[in-house]
Amino acid sequence: MKIAITGGTGFIGSHLAQRLAAEGHEVVILARTSNRACEQRFVSIDLSDSNVLAEAFAGCDAVAHCAGINREIGAQTYQKVHVEGTRNIIAAANRAGVKKVVVMSFLRARPACGSPYHESKWAAEEIVRNSGLDFTILRAGVVYGRGDHMLDHLSHALYTFPIFAMVGMTEKAIRPLAVEDLTRVLRGALIENRLKYQTVAVTGPEELTLSEAVNRVAGVTGKKIRMVRVPVAFHYLLARFLEMIMKTPLVATAQVRILSEGVVESYLPSDPLPYDLRPTRRFTADQIRSGLPRPGPFTIHDLRCCA
Repeated sequence: MKIAITGGTGFIGSHLAQRLAAEGHEVVILARTSNRACEQRFVSIDLSDSNVLAEAFAGCDAVAHCAGINREIGAQTYQKVHVEGTRNIIAAANRAGVKKVVVMSFLRARPACGSPYHESKWAAEEIVRNSGLDFTILRAGVVYGRGDHMLDHLSHALYTFPIFAMVGMTEKAIRPLAVEDLTRVLRGALIENRLKYQTVAVTGPEELTLSEAVNRVAGVTGKKIRMVRVPVAFHYLLARFLEMIMKTPLVATAQVRILSEGVVESYLPSDPLPYDLRPTRRFTADQIRSGLPRPGPFTIHDLRCCA
């Protein structure tokens, strides 16, 4: 099959592209910038032109819409990327005669909640559901693996700071989802045409508090860490500051909202995931180790001024 992947050089998109290409499928990567690991056909695009998208989708059996942002930078806003970008993807898919669209959303997406990230993800879902196309929407929570933000930033933080500030004064839970499990679900929807017209929540098999997850990563890295509880308001201030100075901030404003309310279940009702597609990989030392970046602290090269 021929599959187009938006955000194909990003974390989830690149893992999906590698899996599909390894199985012999033809993959078209759509992203703003390429990377040295990209071996498939690459199309430089920013999702703003449905005509260019339609040309890229020509001959494709399905589209995996994995493009997204967790913070706004200049013209790259949630409205432009998540909402208008999705609208252009749908228009282009209709024009190109694509049979299936699979879209990555967020577990806690919902309208009128005061978070532009959550609201824009919900708006994108609604565009897809009303598109008239065969669709699958996957609501994922905290996804980890090689090249992610979770293990990457957490491990660098452990090498940089002696104290880890927990978000809020009470514990919140997460269900870490291995990217390998997520790409298996994506493949089922794209290649086997499963989960037709469904909005499905995808979470990891193990529920942990954030402190338990941090301790497991610290154990694998061999770093001792002291955790302190800090009010959510402090984290919002910290996130805004880090968004200004870091190329990829240690924590973004949207992530503070996400962690402060927990990432365990879909906020809105979702269709059930079939038993054989349910994630099975627990947040073990081996899983953590396989996703960790090269050890070391944050450096001056992580600052936007040194980009």
